[in-house]
Amino acid sequence: MSMTSEGGHGAVPTGPEVPVEVAPEKLPAATRRDWPLYEVFVRGKRGLNHVHVGSLHAPDDEMAVHAARDLYTRRNEGVSIWVVQAADITASSPDEKDPMFAPSGDKVYRHPTFYEIPENVPHI
Repeated sequence: MSMTSEGGHGAVPTGPEVPVEVAPEKLPAATRRDWPLYEVFVRGKRGLNHVHVGSLHAPDDEMAVHAARDLYTRRNEGVSIWVVQAADITASSPDEKDPMFAPSGDKVYRHPTFYEIPENVPHI
């Protein structure tokens, strides 16, 4: 098989595909496809809530934080980042809305309509 480095991408095969067997001990431990999926949350300013901004794959938690910083806060739009493995998130289904949230419907005193919020209180 012949090789070429045209286009500046390094040596790439130009001939017919010839299967190359790699010894199992030389295979990488995990490929990028095997990396866990992380959900990324960013807090824009102090006092605000973290907001889900996207997802990414990373080999571990520390790399996920660094990748999230590079990907989602390039323009200094965040003061805090949370990354959570998607497999660790448990959520309710929209189909469960009525049985899940119906018990709070008869407790109207929990709704903020009974309270006056001062105009000088931000972010509420």
